[in-house]
Amino acid sequence: MTLEQATALIQNCAGQMNARYGKVVFDEWAVVALAANKGLLLAYIGPRKNSFHQNFNADIGALRTGLLDPRYDVGDFEFARHGTGTGFESFLVVGKGLFLICNNTVHSMDVIAKDPHWLDAQIPFVELSERFRADPLTVS
Repeated sequence: MTLEQATALIQNCAGQMNARYGKVVFDEWAVVALAANKGLLLAYIGPRKNSFHQNFNADIGALRTGLLDPRYDVGDFEFARHGTGTGFESFLVVGKGLFLICNNTVHSMDVIAKDPHWLDAQIPFVELSERFRADPLTVS
């Protein structure tokens, strides 16, 4: 899958999640390539494009271990329950060394998950993970 195709799928997923949840689930979606413990921003949807890269190492927080774990395969994901503010809530492996970072810059995953609509909002996210599992993102 190309970056353009991936971005379109991500935007579609975000819209579906928000519709099912009744409000914005993640206001920040970023595709990053990880190399030497640093993130290279490939695509971004959200309110802080200019500062996303500057704060990456701090914002990765509780997800750092998972992002660096080679046992995660394309389509695998993880959530950080207690991330707040700009601390990242989730990642999804979208290709070899490529990750989708999802974040709500206002609420923690714990707050999001307490809403009963969260269960329904997860369906498009899982479907997105399966799309990447079937056709991983590649960049050259």
